[in-house]
Amino acid sequence: MGRSTERDGLRNQLETFALTSFSPIWKFIQGVPFLEQQVNRFLINSAVYKARVRPHPFSLLGLESTTSAYSSWESLTDRTYTARHLPPAEPAYTASLPDIEKVVDVFRRPSNNERLSLKSTLLFSYFAQWFTDGFLRTDRRDFRKNTSNHEIDLSPLYGLNKTITEALREKVRGRLRSQLIEGEEFPPFYFDENGQVRPEFVNVPLFYEDNLPAERKRKLFAMGTERANVQIGYVMLNTLFLREHNRICSILRESHPDWDDERLFQTARNTVIVMIIRIAVEEYVNHIAPYHFKFRAQPQSFYDQRWYRNNWMTIEFNLLYRWHGLVTDEVLIANEMVAAEETFFNNQLLIDRSIGPLFGDASLQASGDVGLFNTPNILIETERASIRLSRLARLRSYNEYREYCNYPKVTDFNQISGDSEIEAALRALYGGDVDRVELYVGLFAEDVRPSSALPPLIGRMVGIDAFSQALTNPLLSEHVFNEFTFSAEGWKTIKDTNSLSDIVHRNLGNDNGQYFVSMTQKAWANT
Repeated sequence: MGRSTERDGLRNQLETFALTSFSPIWKFIQGVPFLEQQVNRFLINSAVYKARVRPHPFSLLGLESTTSAYSSWESLTDRTYTARHLPPAEPAYTASLPDIEKVVDVFRRPSNNERLSLKSTLLFSYFAQWFTDGFLRTDRRDFRKNTSNHEIDLSPLYGLNKTITEALREKVRGRLRSQLIEGEEFPPFYFDENGQVRPEFVNVPLFYEDNLPAERKRKLFAMGTERANVQIGYVMLNTLFLREHNRICSILRESHPDWDDERLFQTARNTVIVMIIRIAVEEYVNHIAPYHFKFRAQPQSFYDQRWYRNNWMTIEFNLLYRWHGLVTDEVLIANEMVAAEETFFNNQLLIDRSIGPLFGDASLQASGDVGLFNTPNILIETERASIRLSRLARLRSYNEYREYCNYPKVTDFNQISGDSEIEAALRALYGGDVDRVELYVGLFAEDVRPSSALPPLIGRMVGIDAFSQALTNPLLSEHVFNEFTFSAEGWKTIKDTNSLSDIVHRNLGNDNGQYFVSMTQKAWANT
């Protein structure tokens, strides 16, 4: 039995119907540049204006107060504290919520019963983790704070601050440090042959497990963020964009022999960052959405909009991105399935298999599905921490966030999910009171939208924050987004890049192969 849509709201239903029907009309619109630009502007504005625009009046500063939430100068300006969309819930609401361990159980994937996505590949999962890890960064010493730059700045590649960036630079020809292994370019190793941190990387953070075998520890790379070696997908993408940065530097140096190292580096960095923003909007967001119209990264359309404001990541955006269900129990590598744990801190897999084949492998395997009862056991502790964080932040109920995002409040559990097991679990957890469902659970309890990669409220909240934070990047601003900032060569590279596949195939090194590289499953892409 399907989910009841009676509380989706007439306007929302009409909008979804229009965007998921009439394919010939949408194709015609996208074939006429002027029409495409106007419709793109209208739809992105419509997505962002589904909720209040920044600056938000509240942050996690002052959370300890049990009185009414209020704004202060610090809460409006100190971005080391994470922002929030809605003020904190009353303590009585948080105190009434079910035991965390009971909530964890509704996320847990049954043994040998993973639920796979009908649309997404494992590459979608890899990209989502790598991309968001650069700006959704909770401070582990104080949950109210973050360590984010609040921008899409490719910090997993370039580092979170100038000290790290300088350590990762070769300081010759604009390049990032790298090494050749059997003719293939990779990031440099973090440790020397004696297991000591290389002197040039003493200020580069690195996280790894204490019990990591010595042979794996020796192969850890020096990259921009502390968790950059955590999983093979993260390392693949960092390696790819390191190669792309250095490739662009070579082109710039040939065209501009008078440019010094600094200008070469900064111009290549500018180019790569905008390239990834284009990929994020035109491949990643379009993969998530179920629509026939494909969004375009056209920042010039939005310079006059109320939402064109300084970026500030929110606690809600951070938590809704915990897509743990995407992670599969096993990973396809070279025609063999290996346990997902074997891809953690195991860079030898990348060295042996190489970039092209690994991107091809990830594009041939379905990811898991986002939702309840599908978090693998290896991530249950992370799920527990996420639920705890949502409660420490005193997030308001799922229904209050639905209303905030222009959905009617649900009045029954079957309006959240048509899955009888999920409906029964929610009833039991929240005593039959749908208004008690907490945001973190409600987000993942919803059924994935037809033809989409995500449930509806997650999809809407991603649209609200993703568009308004990607398209306000400083490099896309009115007086910066031009050929002078990127050079003629960089400007052309940005315009000629339409997908991750383009970037992979121009950075294969000695490999002349052709690979299917996509966040969308091949059978789906061909329909």
